[in-house]
Amino acid sequence: MTASSLLGTDLPLQVAFDAALVDLDGVAYRGPHAIPSAPPALAAARAAGMRVVFVTNNASREPGTVADHLSELGMPTDTDEVMTAAQAAAALMLETLAPGSTVYVVGGAGLRTAVTEAGYVIVDSAEAKPDAVVQGFSPDVSWKELAEASYAINAGARFFASNKDLTIPNDRGTAPGNGSLVNVVVAATGVNPPGAGKPEPAMFRLAAAKADAERPLVVGDRLDTDLKGARAAGYPGLQVLTGVDGVRDAILAPPEHRPSFLGLDLSALAFSHPAPTRHGDRWTVGSATSWVAGGRLHLEVDGTGTADGLDPARAACAAAWATADYGREVDVETLPDLAVPSDS
Repeated sequence: MTASSLLGTDLPLQVAFDAALVDLDGVAYRGPHAIPSAPPALAAARAAGMRVVFVTNNASREPGTVADHLSELGMPTDTDEVMTAAQAAAALMLETLAPGSTVYVVGGAGLRTAVTEAGYVIVDSAEAKPDAVVQGFSPDVSWKELAEASYAINAGARFFASNKDLTIPNDRGTAPGNGSLVNVVVAATGVNPPGAGKPEPAMFRLAAAKADAERPLVVGDRLDTDLKGARAAGYPGLQVLTGVDGVRDAILAPPEHRPSFLGLDLSALAFSHPAPTRHGDRWTVGSATSWVAGGRLHLEVDGTGTADGLDPARAACAAAWATADYGREVDVETLPDLAVPSDS
């Protein structure tokens, strides 16, 4: 079996790492409300010397608007502490498209501002023969805009996307994301654009540069964007359980999606995290031991373990990942009850 890819640290995460690159939806807030533990946890992390940059795949809002929203929710934030997919898209375009080029923008004010600040000239119709089209999420995107983008791309314009998330969570449930709308244009043109947002590593590297970080930690709730992007960038990632993905998802995650740390919520920044240890074919974290036999994941807990109650989940991840990496299957229908505490 291979070594577990969960990490451990004797120091609190907010001391072991110099910056947290924090997702928004499902981590700092849910819908219009802050996750209750988020404001005090972030205040404590800042007091410990940890810098914070919020990293979001939402390209519709400007960084200042995001900062104001977070501040209103009890998490004081400066504009330069926000990294949006719109900013990442503009940086991606600058790699191959010269400033001064004309661009048709599908998306909100945040994307239009980022494109303008990058030195591009925005045009409002495919009839202007733009050099490129960039598409980002906005709830107000219309069929007409998707059609104009398609006309321009079919006429030879380059195509870029801020991100390709197929869905987005909101206070009513799950809704189509930018990736779903991008796929409408892809279907009409046959052109699949490069994406700039998570899980692309460039966005995290740009955010780390904003924080002047040497030891950044990515914090997110989604394995396929936040944690995959962390691994792609070469940064450790903390999965919190206040959003989309839970412990079961982590246990079954492929290597490129796996977190380095598990936490209930942002308060996990204030604690040290035990590393799994291997004993033969068994993996132990604190008072919890897990192993796979006959394709079935087993778990024993002897004692109370760490305060967050996640030692069983950590041990189960270690055992399941090692088994999967050895080429053996884990029966997803027989996962034990991990008794994960409810999120705050």
